[in-house]
Amino acid sequence: MKTRLLTILTTIILTTSLMAFQGATPVTIVTLGDSITKGWRPGVTKEETFSAVLEKLLTGKAQVINVGIGGERTDQALNRFEKDVAAKKPTIVTIMYGANDSYIDKGKDQPRLSKEQFEANLNKLLEQCKKAGIKPILMTSNAYGRTPSKNGAGNNPNDLLAQYMEITRKVALKTSTPLVDHFEFWTAKDKGGTDIGKWTTDQLHPNVAGHKAMAELMLPVVLEVIGKK
Repeated sequence: MKTRLLTILTTIILTTSLMAFQGATPVTIVTLGDSITKGWRPGVTKEETFSAVLEKLLTGKAQVINVGIGGERTDQALNRFEKDVAAKKPTIVTIMYGANDSYIDKGKDQPRLSKEQFEANLNKLLEQCKKAGIKPILMTSNAYGRTPSKNGAGNNPNDLLAQYMEITRKVALKTSTPLVDHFEFWTAKDKGGTDIGKWTTDQLHPNVAGHKAMAELMLPVVLEVIGKK
C-alpha cells in the first residue's frame, strides 16, 4: 500500500511539474560523461540512451545534447569543457563520472585517478559551470551487476566505484549541487531482489531497460532545476 501511494504521489508531482512547464521557453541540456552517458552500443541505439529518453520525457520542451565519450575521466572532461559544453550555451549540464576514474588497470595496483584527484576535478567542473552560467546536476554512475570482471588488482570494481560515488555525494552536498544518485538506486534495487545485471549489456553499461530507469530517475531533478532557471 505504501509503495502504491508513493507511486501515485510521484506521478502527481511529475504531472504537475510538466503542466507548469508547458509554454515555457525550451531549454538546452548537455549530458557530460563517459561511455555510460554516451550510451549507444550493440543492443542500444542513440534513441534509446538516457539522454534521448529524457528528452522525450520532457515532452519536447527541452533539447538534450549527449556529449558522452567512452573511456573518459574527469581530468579529460575538464580539458574539453569549454568546447563541448560551454560553447553550446546550455541551461543545464549533467555530470556523471567515476567508472573510469576509479578503475584499476591490469598490472596496476592503483586506480587511474586517485580519490583526491577525482574530488578536485569534480569541484573544478562545478567551477567551470559557475563561470559559464550553467546549472550543474551531479550524477553518480550506475552500479555494476553481480558478476563483473575483476579489475587489474583482482578485485570487484564495484567496491572502489562505491567509494568514488560517495565522493560525488560529498561534493554535491558541500556545494549545494542537485544530485541524481543512480548508484544508490541501482544498489537498492539489487538488494531488493532485482538482478541489475539484467539492466546492462555487460554488467556495467546500461541496456535499454537500464537507460530508461536512469532517465526516469533524472526527470524530477531536471524538472526542479528547470523550474528555478
